[in-house]
Amino acid sequence: MRMKFFLMTLFSLICITLYGKETKIVVRVKAKDAKFIGSSLGGAYVIIRNKTNNSILAEGKTSGSTGSTDLIMKFPKERHDIITDDTTAKFTATVNIDEPTFVSIEVLSPYNNRQAQTKVSSEFWLIPGKDLVGEGVILEIPGFIVDILKPRTHQYISLQSISGKPFQIQANIVMMCGCVIDKGGIWDSDKIETKAIIYKDGKFLNEINLTLVSTNLFEGSFPVSQAGNYEVTVYAFDYKTGNTGVDKINYVILK
Repeated sequence: MRMKFFLMTLFSLICITLYGKETKIVVRVKAKDAKFIGSSLGGAYVIIRNKTNNSILAEGKTSGSTGSTDLIMKFPKERHDIITDDTTAKFTATVNIDEPTFVSIEVLSPYNNRQAQTKVSSEFWLIPGKDLVGEGVILEIPGFIVDILKPRTHQYISLQSISGKPFQIQANIVMMCGCVIDKGGIWDSDKIETKAIIYKDGKFLNEINLTLVSTNLFEGSFPVSQAGNYEVTVYAFDYKTGNTGVDKINYVILK
C-alpha cells in the first residue's frame, strides 16, 4: 500500500514537472492608510496554498522599501494608476502548475511584532503561464503597532519610590508599515485617539489620555497610592480610517 502511494505521488510529481508551466506571482502587502511593509519592519510573511489540498506552493517574506510617499499618499489616483516602483517591497514566487488552480494567499504581518500581528487572505484562480507580476497582488493590513515601553512587563515597583509622583505610562505607536506618527504629519497624532486603561487587582481604576511627546512616542501619567497587581492596556484609534492597535502588560506595585 505504501509502495502504491509512493508511486502515485512520484507519478504526479513527474507529470507536473513535464507538463506544468512556471507561473510567477508578485505579492505586496500594504498597511491601511499607509505604505508597504518591507525590510525596515522585518517584512510580511506570505504563504501561497493550493486550495484543493491545502498544500503550500510557495512561502517567504516581503522585502524592499515602503515605497514612494508621493505615489501612495499624495497624488490623486485614477483607475489602473500604479502606486509602486522597482524598489517597493514584494515577495516573488514561481509555482509550477499544469491546470488552472484555485489558490489562497495568506499574509501574517508585522512578522516581528507578534502582539500586533494580523492575518489577511485572498483567493483566486491562477492560470498556468499567466504571470501576476508588475504591481502584482496587493493585500491590505489594518491597524497600528503599539508597544508599551513604560512600565515594563511584570516590573516590580515599590510604592515608596513613586509616592507623591505621577506614575508614567509610555508607548511607541507606528503605522503597520512602520511609518511615523507625528504632530501635523501625514499620519497626524492629533487625529489619533490614544488612551491607557488601568486596572488594579482585576477592577477598573482609571483611564487617561496619552499625548505625543516626540515622534511615535506617547505619554501620560496618573497618581498611584496603593500597592497591588496592575494591568494597563494602551490603544490607538483613528476615527476616519478605523485603524486600531492595542498592547497590554501587567506590573506590580509593592508596599
